Amino acid sequence: MAMLATRNGHANGDVPLAPVSKRFSDIPSAIDIPVRGDQEDEAVELELEDLVDDPTELCTLFENERAARTYWMTVSLAYAKQGKIDHAIEMLNRGGNAMQDNNPKEKLSIVTCLCWMYLWKSRESPRVAPDGALPSEPKTKDYYLQLATSSLNEASRINPAFPPLFLARGVLQLLKASLQAPSKAPSAGHVDQDKADLLKSALKAFDQASKVSQGKNMLASLGRARALFGLGNYKESLETYQSVLRKMPDLVDPDPRIGIGCCFWQLRYKDDARQAWERAHEINPESKTANILLGLYYLDASGRVPTSSPEFIRLYKKAMTEYTQKSFKIDKNQPLACATFASYFLSSKNLSHVDSLANKAIQYTDVNAIASDGWYLLARKEHFSSNFDTAANYYRLADEARGGLERGYPPAKFGVAQLSVLNNDLGEAKLRLEKIIQSSNKNERNYEAMILLGTLYAEEVFANQYAASKEDKSAEMRKAVEYLEHVRTAWKDPKKNLSPDSAILLNLARLYESEHPDKALECLLQVEQLEIDQIPLSEHPANMEDDAALRNALRKNLPPQLLNNIGCFYSQSEKHELASQMFEAALDSCMRIGEKGEDMDTDALVTTISFNLGRSYESQGLTDRAVEVYEKLVARHDDYTDAKARLAYIKLRKNPNKEGPDAVAKLYQENPSDLEVRALYGWYLGRMSSKKKSGSVNEDPELRHYKHTLQHYDKHDRYALVGMGNLYMMAAREMRRETDVDKQKRSAMYTRAVEFFDKALQLDPKNAHAAQGVAIALIEEKKDYKAALPIFLKVRETIKDANMYVNIGHIYAELRQFSKAIESYETALSKESKANDPGILACLGRAWLNRGRHERNLDAYKTALDYAKKALEASPDAIHFKFNVAFVQIQQVQFIMNVPETQRTLAQLEEASVGLEAAIVALDEIATHPQPPYPKADLEQRANMARNTQRKQLGRQSESQKEYEEKNKEKLAAALEMRQAEMKRREEERQKALAQERERQEKIRKDREEIAARDRELAEQRAEEDRAHREAEMTTDSETGEKVKRKRKTRPKSTGEPKSKSRPRKKKGDADGEEGESDEERQPKKKRKLASKKESSSKYKSAEIVVDSSDDDDDDLERAEKAMESHRSPASDADDASRAGEDEDRMDVDNAADQNDEEDEEEEVTTRAPTKRRGRGRVLDDSDEDEDEDAGGATANAEAAGGGSDGDEAGGAADTSMADAPPDEDEEE
Repeated sequence: MAMLATRNGHANGDVPLAPVSKRFSDIPSAIDIPVRGDQEDEAVELELEDLVDDPTELCTLFENERAARTYWMTVSLAYAKQGKIDHAIEMLNRGGNAMQDNNPKEKLSIVTCLCWMYLWKSRESPRVAPDGALPSEPKTKDYYLQLATSSLNEASRINPAFPPLFLARGVLQLLKASLQAPSKAPSAGHVDQDKADLLKSALKAFDQASKVSQGKNMLASLGRARALFGLGNYKESLETYQSVLRKMPDLVDPDPRIGIGCCFWQLRYKDDARQAWERAHEINPESKTANILLGLYYLDASGRVPTSSPEFIRLYKKAMTEYTQKSFKIDKNQPLACATFASYFLSSKNLSHVDSLANKAIQYTDVNAIASDGWYLLARKEHFSSNFDTAANYYRLADEARGGLERGYPPAKFGVAQLSVLNNDLGEAKLRLEKIIQSSNKNERNYEAMILLGTLYAEEVFANQYAASKEDKSAEMRKAVEYLEHVRTAWKDPKKNLSPDSAILLNLARLYESEHPDKALECLLQVEQLEIDQIPLSEHPANMEDDAALRNALRKNLPPQLLNNIGCFYSQSEKHELASQMFEAALDSCMRIGEKGEDMDTDALVTTISFNLGRSYESQGLTDRAVEVYEKLVARHDDYTDAKARLAYIKLRKNPNKEGPDAVAKLYQENPSDLEVRALYGWYLGRMSSKKKSGSVNEDPELRHYKHTLQHYDKHDRYALVGMGNLYMMAAREMRRETDVDKQKRSAMYTRAVEFFDKALQLDPKNAHAAQGVAIALIEEKKDYKAALPIFLKVRETIKDANMYVNIGHIYAELRQFSKAIESYETALSKESKANDPGILACLGRAWLNRGRHERNLDAYKTALDYAKKALEASPDAIHFKFNVAFVQIQQVQFIMNVPETQRTLAQLEEASVGLEAAIVALDEIATHPQPPYPKADLEQRANMARNTQRKQLGRQSESQKEYEEKNKEKLAAALEMRQAEMKRREEERQKALAQERERQEKIRKDREEIAARDRELAEQRAEEDRAHREAEMTTDSETGEKVKRKRKTRPKSTGEPKSKSRPRKKKGDADGEEGESDEERQPKKKRKLASKKESSSKYKSAEIVVDSSDDDDDDLERAEKAMESHRSPASDADDASRAGEDEDRMDVDNAADQNDEEDEEEEVTTRAPTKRRGRGRVLDDSDEDEDEDAGGATANAEAAGGGSDGDEAGGAADTSMADAPPDEDEEE
C-alpha cells in the first residue's frame, strides 16, 4: 500500500498525485436545453453548478418542452452531486411521469436512478423518528427502503435483465440486512438467520451484476465483499477487497482500503488495519470514515496502557482531537463519531451533550451495534442522574439491539445489575451477574461482573457476622473468595491490562480474617505496596538507600487504619516485633494527619493503636514500655478501662501479694459492671482461691463471682460461662468414684460443666476454650478419645500454648500412638518457659516407657529413664517424680531379664543391676515420706520384692550371661564381626544402589533436556523455515504495492512424458507479458484441450492468493501442492491420456493452447455457481472471441463454468482473475 501513491503519481521527481473520486465526474458544468421557438436550434443554457433551490420551474420547463430523458437525469444527478437528494428525487419523479406516454424503456433509466436516490436517502435518514416529531415530518430509513423497493419492482417489470438493477438489488438487500433486528433465539450463531438470508440474496445479486459485466463491475465486487463481511467471512471478504484494489488502485469513492482495514481488524491484525486506514486517510484526508476508524484504533490502543502513563494521554489525545473531532466536523450526523464523543462527554461528566449525541448515533446509524452503544450511553447518563427507571429501559434497548437474552450486550446487562443493587434487590442483581459470568468466554471473562458479584457475596457474609442470629454463609464466602481471587489472578496477566484494586484486596482480607489470617495479611501487605507506589517521589526522603528504612519512612503517608490492621495480624501470628513497627508507623501517620489539619478525628485511632502497641510490648516482654504506653493513655482518657485493666494485671504479676491485689480490687470497685474488669477479677479470685479450696464447689468465690455476673450483668458473658464450666469440671475431677452413687454424682457434675461449655459455643461457635472444655470432659468422663482428638486438633490452631499440646499428647498416648504422643509432648516442651517443665518431662518419660513395652525396645526404656531423671532434676522435692525414676528402673530390670542371651550383653545387665539398687534405696526413702504417692505398705512390699527376688534373679542372669559370653567369646566376636561386615556390605550396596539411581535419574534428566533442546531447535528451525517460506512466497504487487503471494513455478516435465499429460502452470508475469502480444502472434493458438478433472481438484488456481499470516494457510497451500503432485501419478497420467484420446473427435489440443489454459482460468469471474464437485467446462482463450460470438452454445457453456473473455487489453485490467477466488470456492456457501 505504501507504493500506491508513487504509482499514481508522476515520474522524474514530480510530486505524486493521490487518486481522486470519480463520482459525478461525467456531469458537465452546464447543458443546453432545446426549446421550441422561432429558430430550430434555439436552446436555453442551464448552469448545473448553480441550480435553483426549487426545481419546480425546471420541471415545468422540461415538461412543456418535452425534454428527453437524458436532460431529466442529468439535472437530477447535478442536484445529487450538490447533496440535494430531495430535489433530485422530485426531478426524477416528474420526469418519470412525463415519460408515461413514451416507450417504457425510456422510463427505465429514470426509475432505476430514482431507486438509487432512495437508497442514498435511506443512508442519510434517521433510523428512528426523533422524540416528539410528527409522523409526517421525519422520513426514516425504512420508509425510503420501501420506496426503493417499489421503484426497483417497477423497473424490473419493464426489463428484469437491465444490468444496473442487479447492483441496486444487492445494495437494497444489504441495507435491509443492516436494519434487521437481531434475533433473541438462544442458539443464534454469529449472524441471525433472517439477516443471513438477506446477505446471501445480496451476494447472489452482486454475483449476477459481476457476471453480466464479465467481472468489470468493481462496485459489484465491493458489494460482494461487504456481504461476505456481514456474513462473518472476513478472510474471503479481505481477498475480494484486495482484488478490487489491485484492479482499480485509483478507486477512492468508495474506498476498498476501508474494507481492507475492517477485515484486518476483525481478524485481529489491528496494526495492518491501521496501515490500511492511514493510506485511505492519506489519499482523502476529508474521509469521515477513515478519520473515525483511526480514532477508534488509537482509543483501543490507549485502553491497553495504564491510564496514569504519558502514553495513554498521547494516544487518547490523538484519538479524540486529531481524528474523532475531525470526523465529527466533516459530518455532525456521523453515528460512530457521535457515539464516540458522547462516550467522552459521559466520562467527563458533561451530561448535557450526551443526550443529543447519543440520539444522533441511534437515529442515523444502520449498524445495530452502534445503535446499542447509543442506548447504552443514554442509560449511563440516566444512571448517573439517578433516573433508574429510565436508565433500566435504555439498558434494555441497548441489550436488545445486540440480541438480548443469552447474547445481548454485557455492559448493558451489567448496568441493569447495578440498578438492582441500587434498588436493594440483591437477589436479582446476583442472578443477573451469575448469568453474565456464565455466558462469557473463559479467555474474555467479565471481570467487572466478578468484582461486583464477589463484593455482594462478601457484604452478605460481613452483614451476617454482626447479625443477632447467625446463618450459615459458607457458600457465600466461598463464592466471594472465588470471584475476587479470579480477578486478583487476572492482575498478573499483562495481556489483560487490569490494575490492582485496593477495595478487592481489603474485602479478601476481611473474608480470610478468621480462617486464613496468613492470606489476609498477604492481601493487606499488597494494599500497603499499592499505597506506597502511589506516593510521589517528591515525598520520598532524600539520601536513604536502605529499602527497609525507606519503606518504614514512607509508611507515615499511609492510612493508619491499614497499618494498624497489618500490625494486628502480625501480632496474631506472634511476630510481635513487626507488629510493634506497624503500630508505631500507624501512630506516625496519625500525627502527620493532625499536622496537615485534615478533616479526620484521629483521637480514637491514636487511642486504639496505642493500646495495641502496649499489648505488643507486653508480648515481647517489654513490660516497662507497655506500662509507659498505658499510663499515657490513662492520662489522656482517665475513663479508659482497658488500659487500667492492663496496668492492674501487670502489677498483679509483679507484686502478687500486696500492690497487685490492691490494684485489681480498686479497679473492680470503680468499674463493677465492666465485663472485662469482672473477667480479670474472676481470674484473680481463681488464683487466690486455688490455694485454699473449700470442700463444696458452690462455695467457691470464683464460681459465685461468675454466677453473679451471669445473673445480674450479662447472662451471655462467654468468659463467665467458660469459667463456670472449668470450675465444675475441676470439681468433678476431684470427686470420689468408689460406689455407683459416687459415679452418678461425678457424671452429673461433668454434665453440668458441659452445659456451660455448650452454652458458650452456641453464643460463639469458634470459642476455642469452650471447645477444649468439651473435649476434656469427653475424655475424663466417657474416655472417648477419638471424638475428642479432632476437637483438640482444631482448637490447636487458636490456642497455641503448651497445655494444648500436652492434652493432645495424652490422647495419642491413650490411643497407643506413642510416636505422635512424643512429638506433641516435645512441641509443648519447646514452648516459651517450658524447656524444663517437670510435668511435660514426666509425660515424655511415660510415653517412652509405654513405647518400649509396646515395641520391646531396650533403648526406649533407657530414654524413658533419662526423661524421668530430668523431671526429678527439675523438681527434686517432688516425691512422685522420685518414684517414677525407681519405677522405670525396676521395669527395665524386668524387661532385660526376659531378653534372650544372644540379644543382650553383660554390660547392660550390670547397668540394670546398678539401677535396681538405686530403685530399692529410693523406694525405702519414699515409704518413709510423710505424704507418699502410694500406701506405705505397697511401697515396702515392692522394695522387698526388688531386694529379695529381682536382685537374686538378676544376679543369676548376670552369671549366666557371663558364662555364655566367655564360652562363646570367639563366636560372638566372629558373629559381631560378620554382623558388622554384613551391615557394611548392605550399606555399600545401598549406597551403590542410591548412586546408580542418582546416575539413572541424572541420565533421564539430561536425556529430557536434550530432547527438549532438540524439540526447541526443531521448532525454531521449522518456524524459521516457515517464515522464510512465507517471505519467499510474498512479493510486492506492482499495481497496489501490497504484499501478495508469489505465483508458483510449473513443475518441470519428466523426460519422455507426453505433452498432453500435464499443463504447466504459468506465472502472472508471463500472463501479463502475453497480454502485450499482438493479435497475429496469438492467432495460431486455436487448439483447445479438455482439462483433467484431477488437475482441477485443487482449490488454488494461482499462487497470487492473498493469505493470512497464520500458519494454517501455509499448511493448506503445502497440502494442495502435494495433492497436485500426487495426482500426477502414472495411473492418472494414463487416464488423462485415454480421456484425451476419446475427445480427439471433438477438440484438437496442442501445446500452445495448453500454455494459455492457466491464463484463461485467471480470466474467469468469481461468480461461478457453487457446486459440491466442480466440473471442468470449455475454457476459451483470447483468440477464440470471434468464434465464440458465432457459437452461442459454446459461449453459454463457458459462462456456466464461470468463464469470460476480453479481447482488448484495457478491459483485462479490470477483470477479476482466479487469483482472487476465495480458498473455499469449491464448497457450497
